[in-house]
Parts: sequence; structure tokens; C-alpha cells
Amino acid sequence: MTLNNIEDYLSTRPKALQVFQKGRGEEWLMKVAENSTEMAFNYYYSRLKKMTLLRAYYSYGVDVSDIYDPDNILDIKKKELQENNLDIMTLEQIADIVEAKIESIRFDYISNSGLESAQAGDGIDELITRLKEHPELGVPLFGPLVNTVTRGARLKKFYLRSAATGVGKSRSMIADACYIGCNKIFDPNFGWIKTGVAQPTLFITTEQELEEIQTMMLAFISNVDEDHIIYGNYVQDEEERVLEAAKIIKNSPLYVEVLPDFSLQDVEDKIKKNIREHDVKYIFHDYIHTSLKILEEISKKSGGVKLREDNILFMLSIRLKDLCNKYGVFIMSATQLNSDYQDSETPDQNLLRGAKSIADKIDYGAILLEARQHDLDKLEKILSTNIFDTPTIKMSIYKNRRGRYKGMYLWCKSDLSTCRITPMFATGWNYEIIEINDLKIKVEEEGAFRAD
Repeated sequence: MTLNNIEDYLSTRPKALQVFQKGRGEEWLMKVAENSTEMAFNYYYSRLKKMTLLRAYYSYGVDVSDIYDPDNILDIKKKELQENNLDIMTLEQIADIVEAKIESIRFDYISNSGLESAQAGDGIDELITRLKEHPELGVPLFGPLVNTVTRGARLKKFYLRSAATGVGKSRSMIADACYIGCNKIFDPNFGWIKTGVAQPTLFITTEQELEEIQTMMLAFISNVDEDHIIYGNYVQDEEERVLEAAKIIKNSPLYVEVLPDFSLQDVEDKIKKNIREHDVKYIFHDYIHTSLKILEEISKKSGGVKLREDNILFMLSIRLKDLCNKYGVFIMSATQLNSDYQDSETPDQNLLRGAKSIADKIDYGAILLEARQHDLDKLEKILSTNIFDTPTIKMSIYKNRRGRYKGMYLWCKSDLSTCRITPMFATGWNYEIIEINDLKIKVEEEGAFRAD
């Protein structure tokens, strides 16, 4: 477009043409053209992104006038100083300043609320009595040895169970969700046995459809191979057991939310909905990963600032832990593993895909790994006693806040067709046997828990 084109266009609009000519528009456009360099574009584009970020914070009620005050028309020195500082600062530095301010407010008015100074012995006798009457236990998870390590699924706690693809992280969580949400499962040795739990439980799936979740639930409760259920090919009494499992599921306080694409707010909204409508206390979120909606959500809140995947995954783990405390619920989730997991001699948080910092927010962390031949060779002395079956899975316990058992393996017999991963014995990471007893947690009528 040329100046002649602009003037021809404005000639049909006399008032606009008068403004253009009076304001020396031709001269102004020539100067703009002269200064339209790549460097100038980058400068103004950067300035635009910074102002957009500040405007986003302002729209949420955050005072950013200490960084840039658009209403300042009198204090020229302050304006020049803010302009110069804004040119120097990066988007990340602006975000850090604002977040530090928000954290300061949170610390002053929320984090410390209700906290008082005390003499170390204040209330200690009552504490001893309370723990004697009501030990710090949660509802039992599937597998007595797991309960020995974790003391059950405890409210306000966030557990993480990670694994490589196909090892059983989702299936093991479905097993735990069913064990907590239903009142009976089929045991191959004793028939139908009571779990004694049946607590309101939610399973949030981000990858599978409802029918896929249902067949796995049926398989776990009935102890029938999932393929037999999918193909309808039953043997002996399997169909009868599956139909009984269906009745148990239908009569249980067990709920499923399907979230194929989700934001952080979506997860919280589904949790709040189920707490409100079903009094849910135990929540399983199949695994921590990014999604398009999360990326869009964070992009909007940050004014277009892009975050690395590890930052996003860490933010999701923070949100899940915050929800534990905010609503007084138990949450278990999972992650994938990175490519180094096969060679690691210490399977800990460093194997978590995307962000090992996720482990900073959890109360209990475990990793499911296949038991390989070199593992079985190191277990030869233990397995030669023929007390235990040959393990197929090793569960590495790398974090256990307020727990005595960590830096260890639980060696498990796995049957993924029925979603059952059953721990048999424990060793340290050095493959030396650890004496550990089964903990059977009894759920009392008043909602308390006791070691049975």
C-alpha cells in the first residue's frame, strides 16, 4: 500500500482526511517505515507481551502498579524508571515478582492462619490417648504388605504409583479403587470375601472409556480373566461370578469420571462435584500428564507465556496435593517413567517422566517395574526356599513420609488380566530380605481404623 492509496481511501472520508493532513500523517508514516526494522519489531512485540501479561494479572485483581502504573501522569521520573525497568525485565521475571507477592499474601493470611506458638508438651497426653484409641491408619488398599508400608489410604495424603507403559499402573489403581469402593471381592482360595470398606470412591480416567474401566473392574472383583469377559467366553462358574461382581459394583458407592481432555480446573470441578453429590473421600486420578486444555489454561493465565512440560506436571501435582488438604480427601495418581528406568540401580523419583519434582509434593511414592532375570538371580537364595512364587513385578518404595519402610522393594505376583498385583515379600534395594508382617486394617462402624 502506498501513500497515494491511503489518500485516495481517505478522500471519500473528508473528516478523516482532514485529521490525517492536520496531524502530518504522511510524515508520520514515513518515519514509521524508516524505523520498521526487525530489531524494532522484536522490541515492541516483547513490550506487547509484557503489557498483556500485566493486564492479565490486573484483570484478576492483582496490583501491578509497582511494575508499571498506567495511571501515572504526573511523576515523570517514576514513569521513566518503570519504562526502563520494563525493557530490562523478562516475562519470567515479571511473573516471579507477582507470584512472590501472592505467596507473601498467602503466607500472611492463609498459611499461618490458626497457627500458634506452643510449649512442646502442650496437648501431648491427649495425643497419646487419641493415637491409642484411633491409630493413624487409613482404609486398606489391596494387599496387606502395601498396607504395612503405607498404613492404608489416609485422608489428606497424596500417593503416587508410577510405571512404564503396560506394567499395570492404571490396573493397580482400579484394583485399589474397587477394594475401597466395594464390599466384596472373589478370592480363589476362600470364595467371596468381605473387604469391610465400601467407602465413597471416585476413579478419574483420562485415557480410557467407561466400558474399558468397567471390564477391568469386573475382572478384579470376580477374579475372572478380562479377555473372558470381553469375548463372553466363560469357563466353569466364571459367568456367575461376573454377574455377582456386576451386582456389587451397581450397589457400591463407586463412581467414574471420564476426562479425555482436561484442565487443572476440570479435575478440581469433578472432585468437588463428587464430594458434594456423593460424599467421596477416596480419589484415583489415573495419571499425571499434559493435555491441550491444560496448555490453553496456563497460556491464558500467563498472557501467552509458554511453560516447559516439567513445570506443567509439577503444577498439576501441586494442585492434587492442595485438593487433598482443601477437601480432606485421599488422592492417588501415577506417572510414566523416563527412558533411564531399565538401567537404574536406585529406582526413585529420578525415574519419573517429565518432572522428578513431582515427588516433592507426594506423601508416598512407588514405582512398578518388571522383575527381570538379573533380579531373580539376586533373589535365588530367597526363592530357593519355595516359600514364595517367582515374582513378576518389583514395587520400589522410594518415598514414605512418616513411614519406616522406604528404599526397598515389594516383590509381587502380578496377574494383569484380573488387575491383581499381590506383594509377597520385601527386600532392600540391595536384595537382602526385610522382615515385614502383614497389616490387616479393620474398618470400624464409626469410621475409625484399627490394626487387626
